[in-house]
Amino acid sequence: MTMENLFRLVDQDQDFFQRKWTLVNGPVIVGAGPSGLATAACLKEQGVPFVVLERADCIASLWQKRTYDRLKLHLPKQFCQLPKLPFPEDFPEYPTKRKFIDYLESYAKHFDINPKFNECVQSARYDETSGFWRVKTIVTSDSNKTEFEYVCRSLVVATGENAECVLPDIEGLSEFGGEVIHACDYKSGEKFKGQKVLVIGCGNSGMEVSLDLCNHNASPSMVVRSSVHVLPREIFGKSTFELAVLMMKWLPLWLVDKLMLILAWLVLGNIEKYGLKRPSTGPLELKNTKGKTPVLDIGALEKIRSGDINVVPGIKRFSRGQVELVNGKKLDIDSVVLATGYRSNVPSWLQEGEFFSKNGYPKASFPHEWKGKAGLYAAGFTRRGLSGASSDAMRIAQDIAQVFKDETKQLRMRTVARHRRCISLSQF
Repeated sequence: MTMENLFRLVDQDQDFFQRKWTLVNGPVIVGAGPSGLATAACLKEQGVPFVVLERADCIASLWQKRTYDRLKLHLPKQFCQLPKLPFPEDFPEYPTKRKFIDYLESYAKHFDINPKFNECVQSARYDETSGFWRVKTIVTSDSNKTEFEYVCRSLVVATGENAECVLPDIEGLSEFGGEVIHACDYKSGEKFKGQKVLVIGCGNSGMEVSLDLCNHNASPSMVVRSSVHVLPREIFGKSTFELAVLMMKWLPLWLVDKLMLILAWLVLGNIEKYGLKRPSTGPLELKNTKGKTPVLDIGALEKIRSGDINVVPGIKRFSRGQVELVNGKKLDIDSVVLATGYRSNVPSWLQEGEFFSKNGYPKASFPHEWKGKAGLYAAGFTRRGLSGASSDAMRIAQDIAQVFKDETKQLRMRTVARHRRCISLSQF
């Protein structure tokens, strides 16, 4: 990092020194979720300094503030641990939300990762003249807001695939009159006891919210607008995901998909008669290409079979206390839960169009999606969950560390050369 580059930056921005700013001798990591923490830990191991920016007031805000109480990891713990620090041995096979948060907090403490909380990134752009990234934030402290800028040579985007809620625009929803919440605000079915609740969405969240509502004596109707893969969480006592990973070591993906569907049929039977039509594309291929995760059943299917969860088709419109479905049927309902998923928020703040696409994902697919140009990196956009985020973190840290060490070595060589010239001149 040369002073000449900094001078170029100042030359083209006359107001630069009038703002609060700092020069970071290392990367800026945006996001203190699992991806950001994993990248920070791997950089720490490489001896590279960094700054982690987080808009919330805690690490892993999605897990701490926007998940329901009964949530557990859907995959066995060995596929969800972050680099350099495994889960404690006494953790259950499928850790609870609270256990996972405890693990992340101990992870940050172990690697001495101290994010700058309540700093929301407003924009980040690469300055080609100076060779620096300029990251502008708004810092919130009590009721005060302050603008700040970070200047760095590399930027790690770790805001993840689930930064913002997806809120569908459905005709008449504003006229419904009952409670309407997104799944990110749903904590427990206790407050919905005795109510008729419409759950819009049939992914893992939609299925699990519907199951939780049943367990709290509510009457959920789950909207299934499109096809969905439902797989058992375990097949003959072994994790479905672990079994798929094992088979993919020896077999092509299309064949593994075929075998998984045969095994799912043997365990779950024909689910199409319950209104759950399977996609024509296999579950693993669909996850890899579209990012659509198959549902891992933990009890919702049994409730669907018994009729406790009512599966309904798409919605035509809402009216006061009622919903009309595309098949013409009308249902009286008290509340609505939008299990309509999340999306990346990268396009709202990253001023770059070559590496990231308009949907907020890197244009390149796994395993090439982690590195862009000019020191830009992406962690946690693999569509492969926590194991994909860990893979990104290790690659990114190794790449940044190599560049950092090379630049440090060149700086030392220039310093030594200047020192020798000074000694040589002093002899005259």
